[in-house]
Amino acid sequence: MTELTGQLEPKSPSAASVVEEELAAKGASVYTASQWRLMWWKFRKHKVAVWSLALIANLYVLVILCELIAPYVPEDRNIDLAYSPPQRLHWIGADGFHLRPFVYNLSGVRHPETRRRLYAEDTTTACPVRFFVLGSRYDLWGLIPMRLHLFGVGAGGTLHLLGTDSLGRDLFTRLVYGARISMTIGLIGVALTFFFGLTIGAASGYFGGMVDHLIQRLIEVIQSFPTIPLWMALSAALPASWTPIQTYFGIILVLSLIGWTGLARVVRGKILSLREEDYATAALLSGASTWRIMWRHLLPGFTSNIIVGLTLQLPNVVLGETALSYLGLGLRRPVVSWGVLLYDAQNVQAVAQQPWLLSPAVLVVVMVLAFNFVGDGLRDAADPYVR
Repeated sequence: MTELTGQLEPKSPSAASVVEEELAAKGASVYTASQWRLMWWKFRKHKVAVWSLALIANLYVLVILCELIAPYVPEDRNIDLAYSPPQRLHWIGADGFHLRPFVYNLSGVRHPETRRRLYAEDTTTACPVRFFVLGSRYDLWGLIPMRLHLFGVGAGGTLHLLGTDSLGRDLFTRLVYGARISMTIGLIGVALTFFFGLTIGAASGYFGGMVDHLIQRLIEVIQSFPTIPLWMALSAALPASWTPIQTYFGIILVLSLIGWTGLARVVRGKILSLREEDYATAALLSGASTWRIMWRHLLPGFTSNIIVGLTLQLPNVVLGETALSYLGLGLRRPVVSWGVLLYDAQNVQAVAQQPWLLSPAVLVVVMVLAFNFVGDGLRDAADPYVR
């Protein structure tokens, strides 16, 4: 009787059944969900990756609306406020607490001995910070003439949240405009890397033989060169007479011509393991062309791995542009990018006295960390069945 009772007692639910019940309660099943849904369920458990993805999304919103978000335009200058420190936001003034934040104008004087210009807040001139104010004229996306800025101060006031450079130009504004160049270089560069890596890697893995041998030797030759000197040599080959737009696309091409090798190696390895599968053989016997088999049957089999690789490759392209521009071999003035802004921070003495000139480096570090965290989350989510 005891044995019968033990057999009739319900077993405790396993962890897998609990997860299945939770998914069933949501109207979905782990066994019928699509690959992308499985990846999303796993990815959102990586909280740091989710927050990093939100940060990256905000950065690209900044890229799209940089003219509207910046309180000035990059060419605006005030030589009287050259190398002025960041202005602090205040809520408490001489007359008490203010719901609206405000800043004090800065007044500068020369040090009698060092002749260095020193700045102090003029507490008699409080300038409230307002949203959607009229300011310098600009063309939104180069098409729509506007004067509206997301935030700013009234006439007679200044708002330099990150200080100014040697010509009195607002550093926050130039950082926002620089994000458009640096972040889009990453996107376009990764798109070209994606094309070169997939095409060459798929051809190497699928055809094999002499084609595979030649491509792998080419990859080894490219990877044997030190990255920075090779970038510098190719960038120095760009004509100095090129316009900023031509230089922009030239730098993208230089970075892409070197960055495809790692992705090509990954694609080759996956193609080698998948080209003998039954569905690839069936497609070949049905008369499908070689390129159709590669692009429609083999490459979609490891899409998640490709996405992870591209996510980790994008910050490398941005770092490449930043390094070249910092060394004076990449983009040049009047183009505004994070690397061009860091070019002004080469003087150690200037950085020691004006540390806010290093703010582009902080933004580059934050961007690279965010992309790496997202790539790490995608890497874990690429195999949703691993818990």
